[in-house]
Amino acid sequence: MADPFFLSRLMLVSTVSCLALSSCSIIPDTGATDPDRFAQETAPVFYRPEGIDPEKVKRLPVQPVPQVRDLYQTQFHQTYGLPVSNPVHQAMYAQQHEDDFTLPAVPYTRIDPRFLRQEVSYQSPERPGTIVVDTRNYFLYLIEPNGKAMRYGVGLGREGYAWSGRGSVQWKQKWPRWTPPAEMVAREPDMRPISAERGGMNPGPTNPLGARALYIYNNGKDTLYRVHGTPDWQSIGKATSSGCVRMLNQDVIDLYNRVPAHSQIVVM
Repeated sequence: MADPFFLSRLMLVSTVSCLALSSCSIIPDTGATDPDRFAQETAPVFYRPEGIDPEKVKRLPVQPVPQVRDLYQTQFHQTYGLPVSNPVHQAMYAQQHEDDFTLPAVPYTRIDPRFLRQEVSYQSPERPGTIVVDTRNYFLYLIEPNGKAMRYGVGLGREGYAWSGRGSVQWKQKWPRWTPPAEMVAREPDMRPISAERGGMNPGPTNPLGARALYIYNNGKDTLYRVHGTPDWQSIGKATSSGCVRMLNQDVIDLYNRVPAHSQIVVM
């Protein structure tokens, strides 16, 4: 027969154990799936200092975006990380196709940058539209308003120094023919097939007059002075054996398009 004291003690322990187990039972939290509660508990918290109006907070200055005209004025000397080579000049002196002729690209990186086409400050008493040839420094200026000028590098032959003064562009010729003067043919008989009496040399990229020619007159008389293109890009900025005022073909086309007939020209 079991001990009554042992039975009563066993019953007490069982009761306490049941109570302990009941307190550890997992009761599901039905509110955890509530969307509104989830949004509230996970919403980001921003620091908003008191007494400061966000509309009045001073904003940092915006870094200006460089414009092409600004980059051109700095000659692209690594401005804003750009390469040293000037993409403006690359476009200016690229290969051109015109009237069944192809002008090759000018290797402008092999030319002194001073002699590449560029707008410069240039004070002159001459009216806008006047051409000024500076034979000492191998520059040709096209005067613009407000103390500016478009400057081109030129090469000069003997004929380029033979005349100075004031004249006018009597007429302009696109893809001119070249007719060597009789004196030149006499010195170089091999040129007789292209002499003036035989019609001269056909126009084209290899023609010594290049893609354009401006014929200069003074008081209605031909000065025999010419501003013309040349395929010989290495002669720019130098004195050459023959010719008048030589320009890169791409430059003489640009000048031709800017200058109307009867424009004034000053050679000094």
